[in-house]
Amino acid sequence: MHYEYRTHGTCSSKIAFDLNEDGTIHNIVFTGGCPGNLAAIPKILEGWNADEVVARLAGNDCRGRGTSCADQLTKAIVEAQKKMKE
Repeated sequence: MHYEYRTHGTCSSKIAFDLNEDGTIHNIVFTGGCPGNLAAIPKILEGWNADEVVARLAGNDCRGRGTSCADQLTKAIVEAQKKMKE
């Protein structure tokens, strides 16, 4: 399933990715944000289990904002998982 998420409280404005039925994530793309970091995250997480990504990155903070691009990715994954179960 392809999923797109509008971010909140971060420099990036959107995250898109594919969530497979086996729970793995692929093709993560951030729109906006810090190019170096946001190019690295998809390379590192390609093919990871979505639950593992959420467990490791949820709550990650950027500059006291209470969230980060990595944290927003976890929120997007949780939303996508809920939609996939519907």
